[in-house]
Amino acid sequence: MRMRELGQSGIQASTVAIGTWVMGGWMWGGADENDSIKAIHAALDAGINLLDTAPIYGFGHSESVVGKAIKDRRDKVVIATKCSMVINAPGGRSVGRSTAAGPSEHGHLEIKIYNNPESIRNEVELSLKRLGTDHIDLYQTHWQEQETPIEDTMGALVRLKEEGKIRAIGVCNATTDEMDRYRSVGQVDSDQEQYSMIHRNLEGDDSGAVNQLGCCKDYKISVLAYSPLVLGLLTGKVGPDRKFAESDLRSSQKRFSQANRQKIAELLKGFAPIAEKHNCTIAQLVIAWTISQPGLTHALVGARTPEQAIENAGAGNIELDASELAQMDAAVRSGATQLDMS
Repeated sequence: MRMRELGQSGIQASTVAIGTWVMGGWMWGGADENDSIKAIHAALDAGINLLDTAPIYGFGHSESVVGKAIKDRRDKVVIATKCSMVINAPGGRSVGRSTAAGPSEHGHLEIKIYNNPESIRNEVELSLKRLGTDHIDLYQTHWQEQETPIEDTMGALVRLKEEGKIRAIGVCNATTDEMDRYRSVGQVDSDQEQYSMIHRNLEGDDSGAVNQLGCCKDYKISVLAYSPLVLGLLTGKVGPDRKFAESDLRSSQKRFSQANRQKIAELLKGFAPIAEKHNCTIAQLVIAWTISQPGLTHALVGARTPEQAIENAGAGNIELDASELAQMDAAVRSGATQLDMS
């Protein structure tokens, strides 16, 4: 497994990481805790050391599962978690309501983006308790809001770092301008953003959109891609006939329409010769493509079972040459224009 430094923190993290949103169960139709713990153990045994979680994943359940899984191997793990998605917060930006099962306009839980310094300090203590540790390796603001000045938010994070409660600071879902404001107060080591073969906004475009990957590379900020497999869409295992439970967020997303899934299947079929050459699965090939992109340093991939975790880890050993990357890129750019990603 290849390792890369998280920004300038000195922390070495595996290029392939386990994302634990699915382990929280919320919005995924539930999750089996024992399977989740076994999946984490299998990932660690296979060379992955970076685990990414968040308090909102199952309203603390995902962090608790991670805590149980690493209880006897904390020194082998780089824990990344987050703050700012708060239930029934007194301020901030509302992003919807939910029940324990999933989003609902009548849900009793109002989810807000709230980066208030006092709230962050409270959140970090709760995360430390659930994770069963005295420090968090990478602490990230999950989303951004306008009510709390970014400089105040970063000031609170810097103080937590000085106190030894966190080792490195990251942001998620942030613009380059927002990152500049964070950086004016302290060191930012990572930026976590949605990125995949079919979600490539980070690269910028001819209309003048910022190349965020390039900016992060210039400032030595690691970029962690979430949803590189697009919630399973790019694994080659979610065919046109797959049925999703009503509590599964994919059941209502247009990108998981039968038409889209058929087009994705055709796109991935074209990668088969490259996958065969490397003796890998389509999912592994897609992950390897992701961490081969300039400026993209780590890919966060979910797993429900040990087998999935081991498969994900195998992608960290695949090295694609320039011609293979160019071939895949050309196919993606041609096929992605036919997809409905609204």
